[in-house]
Amino acid sequence: MQRTHATQAAAEQRARTAAAQQRQLIRRNADLAIAAAQQAAGDAERQREHRRLYAEARTADAAAANADVRARLADLDSLLLSTLDVDDHIDLDRFKKPIEVPPFDPGPLGRPAPEPSWQSYAPQEPRGVGKILGGERLHQQQMAQAERAFAQAKAQWAEREAARTRQLAARRRQYEENRKRYEAKLLAYNAEVDRFAAAVANADPAAVVEYFAMVLGNSVYPDDFPQHFRLAYLPKKRHLLVEYHLPPVEVIPVVKEYRYDRVRDDLMAVPRDEAEIRRRYTEIISMVALRTVHEIIEADRGGLVAEVLFNGIVDTIDRRTGRFVRPCLVSLRTDRDTFAAIKLRRVDPVACLKHLHAGLSPSPAELEGVTPAVDLDRDAIDSTQEFNVLRDIDERPNLATMDPAEWEQTIADLFGTIGLAMGAATDGRWQATDPRPLFGGPVVVHAVRGRPVDAATTRALADAVAAAGATKGVLIALDGYEADAHEAGAGRPLELLDGPALLNLLAEHLGVKARIEPEGA
Repeated sequence: MQRTHATQAAAEQRARTAAAQQRQLIRRNADLAIAAAQQAAGDAERQREHRRLYAEARTADAAAANADVRARLADLDSLLLSTLDVDDHIDLDRFKKPIEVPPFDPGPLGRPAPEPSWQSYAPQEPRGVGKILGGERLHQQQMAQAERAFAQAKAQWAEREAARTRQLAARRRQYEENRKRYEAKLLAYNAEVDRFAAAVANADPAAVVEYFAMVLGNSVYPDDFPQHFRLAYLPKKRHLLVEYHLPPVEVIPVVKEYRYDRVRDDLMAVPRDEAEIRRRYTEIISMVALRTVHEIIEADRGGLVAEVLFNGIVDTIDRRTGRFVRPCLVSLRTDRDTFAAIKLRRVDPVACLKHLHAGLSPSPAELEGVTPAVDLDRDAIDSTQEFNVLRDIDERPNLATMDPAEWEQTIADLFGTIGLAMGAATDGRWQATDPRPLFGGPVVVHAVRGRPVDAATTRALADAVAAAGATKGVLIALDGYEADAHEAGAGRPLELLDGPALLNLLAEHLGVKARIEPEGA
């Protein structure tokens, strides 16, 4: 519940930023340009105007894509600053529920039916000539009938009232029983909150770990950050041990900007410089380390933690071997007083870690590890608990472990929504058609998962595009590309998409928030 509130607050904050408003304006302009181009296409005499409007629409698409890239970088750059305005302390008393029970509502049973009135049954007294001509005898007969009807009505009323009274009493008894059970449930729940709060205050290891897991679980990161961690607490030393899963280098957009090429009718992706990617990744993992320690210390108003020992590890694929690896890229050991004295708003994250004598990988993008400050499996194996925030609360489809048929259907649905007429899939490859006039034609779509895409796969798709006489090939690499794959596709009519790009397309065109989490991660 708290995480949901924190996520909503972060989303509202992002929506209020100037960058978000600019992106919305760019996207709106792109949509208007596309609509104008489609309208102009219907008139054969205005083909020139259609081509102009279409070029404007594609240019607007490039601007919208660039706005998305800038927004992503802004989110990454603000990883540390965004947490400093949040109070990370969790007031456990707020989890208590008030003992408020709705009052008893009898409903219709609380309203007695009106008692029969004799005036409604009494016959009219005979008068004048009618009284002389035998009206008195008739009146007596009517009176006897009225008395019998009145007595019968009154008996039925008494019977109904007795039944109503019994039902009302039964409903009140049921209400009292329900009220007692409800109050007992709330009292038990509040007592459990009190018990947990007391256990935290008394430095019970399991309760302390659970509390700080709540703190870290409330921290709102971008969707593709793992938020998977292990915690252990050593009460005698007042040490909190943290093993935190860092995001892989793929969280950084590999595209620096998009440019529309009118000759090719294609959005050309300008790659980001490798040196910038390495620098940004070092800064990101440094910010995650500092942010985690900050949130722990700020949330610890009871002085439970004297020292934090942090290991930042990454679960990823070594592009050199294709195997899953788990190196430690950041290792930090700091006491609360030293860390609390740091002004995080003004620090350089990398320099701050060096100031704290942390172990920081000299080449994190190349997965070069450092010696961990603590080994949880050895030093705190009996008190370690593991938490995977996203796995516990995330119902997003996992593209990495999705059933093969569902995976292919997802890709077909995506590109069908974008505008391609998709044929049947064969080994993850589709012969598709772009129905646009002038710039359309055959398209080959190929999707790969379970391994990084190599140069041979890229060349094979380029050959398939040429053999099919297609205008373009689209290659989707869920697990990324090897270094020579991009070189193999240079100068060819190919568009290379990686996992994060696929996630963005699914969210934009299908409204599907998916994730990529390898099996066993």
